[in-house]
Amino acid sequence: MQQSMDDLTRAVEATLFAAEQPLTVEQISGHLGQADVRPALARLQADYEGRGVLLVERGKRWHFETAPDLAHLLRREKEDVRRLSRAATEVLAIVAYHEPVSRAEIEAIRGVQTAKGTLDVLMEAGWVRVAGRREVPGRPVIYATTPDFLAHFGLGSLRELPGLEELRAAGLLDPVDDEMIQTGLRPGKVPGEDEEPDGDGTESLEDRDLFDEDDAQATVAGQNNDRLASSGESA
Repeated sequence: MQQSMDDLTRAVEATLFAAEQPLTVEQISGHLGQADVRPALARLQADYEGRGVLLVERGKRWHFETAPDLAHLLRREKEDVRRLSRAATEVLAIVAYHEPVSRAEIEAIRGVQTAKGTLDVLMEAGWVRVAGRREVPGRPVIYATTPDFLAHFGLGSLRELPGLEELRAAGLLDPVDDEMIQTGLRPGKVPGEDEEPDGDGTESLEDRDLFDEDDAQATVAGQNNDRLASSGESA
């Protein structure tokens, strides 16, 4: 790093290094007397390029993190108590691709009712948040992803989420998933609208098997081990 770094750039660097969590441009500026910190951030990002620690922006928040190619040196093994259920994974994907989205809309896309604890698990993990209420009769609660979701999956914004063709090419869609998605994308078609409900209209036993029995108390597997040295992120 060049020795001629100006005082503001050094101050921005120190602020980010000492921060307990990622900071927005406005938060950094407010801490430094409303100074224009964007040029300093751009310079720091360039200075740290190719080093062991990088300055990155995730969800409009800045923080230092370990270079991805060095993550294996810092990874710590730990036992996962429970894995994220398939139901929670599906709900998380729907929220990410359709946000803001209501519970009823999530259920319409999945074709089954959502277990009570599924959204709670995602909110406790810090990946989903309540984004307000939709201004329609009943004013249902709507949900959206959080900056922690972007940081965990290494996304700068939701625009970086893979598209349908990318998912199919990567082999991440089985024929059932692919059919469900194509149905959901069909104009005027609600997934599952041609299917007869089981009994009282709730999900079948087969559908219930997709949920962890204690979903509300489940812990999320695959914690962000690639970011153990990140400033402001917990391993």
